[in-house]
Amino acid sequence: MKGDRVEIVVDAGDTTRTYEVVASRAGRRVETAVRRGVVEVSEVTRTGVVVRTARFMASRVLALVEQPVPLREDPQSQGGLSTQGSTP
Repeated sequence: MKGDRVEIVVDAGDTTRTYEVVASRAGRRVETAVRRGVVEVSEVTRTGVVVRTARFMASRVLALVEQPVPLREDPQSQGGLSTQGSTP
């Protein structure tokens, strides 16, 4: 979903660097994979086409934080009945 993001904190020798991959458009998502010592974070379309990929050596990754889009609460979907002011 648009707004999904992944933050990657990488050891850069004497300091740390933070990278961020964000689903920039509606219908896109961010996927993570760890394969053969490499961490891959990819932005993917609805049809599965990879738009961009960030790759990091797994031994240098300190943190990988996935932050999904918070769900919006729709007041219409919380049941249509109200109990205020009702008498038995």
